[in-house]
Amino acid sequence: MTPERTVELARMTMEVTLWLSAPILVVAIIVGLVTSVLQVMTSIQETTIATVPRLAAVGITTFVLMPWLLRKLVAFALLLFSNFQPYVG
Repeated sequence: MTPERTVELARMTMEVTLWLSAPILVVAIIVGLVTSVLQVMTSIQETTIATVPRLAAVGITTFVLMPWLLRKLVAFALLLFSNFQPYVG
């Protein structure tokens, strides 16, 4: 495999990884910021108050987006396996 193919494969893999993780990370960041602001406003500094809503939001987001995430991942796998010859040898 040529260095150009290796770089192309790494770029495609990183792009798919970014697309799959970005929505979940954005939700976690938004929920974390909201809970942090609420904690500062109420002066309640309990770690579970910050962790539980973020964990719940990530779980719900993952559950809701699972069909889209799986379609994106399967499309990438099919793209790789349908034309596997350039990556061998």
